[in-house]
Amino acid sequence: MPKHEFFVDMTCEGCSNAVTRVLQKLGGVQFDIDLPNKKVCIDSEHSVDTLLETLKKTGKCASYVGEKSA
Repeated sequence: MPKHEFFVDMTCEGCSNAVTRVLQKLGGVQFDIDLPNKKVCIDSEHSVDTLLETLKKTGKCASYVGEKSA
């Protein structure tokens, strides 16, 4: 499964909880949230566009960093 890295402007636990909520709602994803570095790594077959749109539903600024090697 491709692993993608995104920057999400998270500042607190509430922000990372919002990210967790939208990704779990999307389904078909495994992810790690790195709150101090404001990064979210997602394993998913979903397209980058779908993942980015999902992350933006949190109301946070989100951008695609790139594919992450395993």
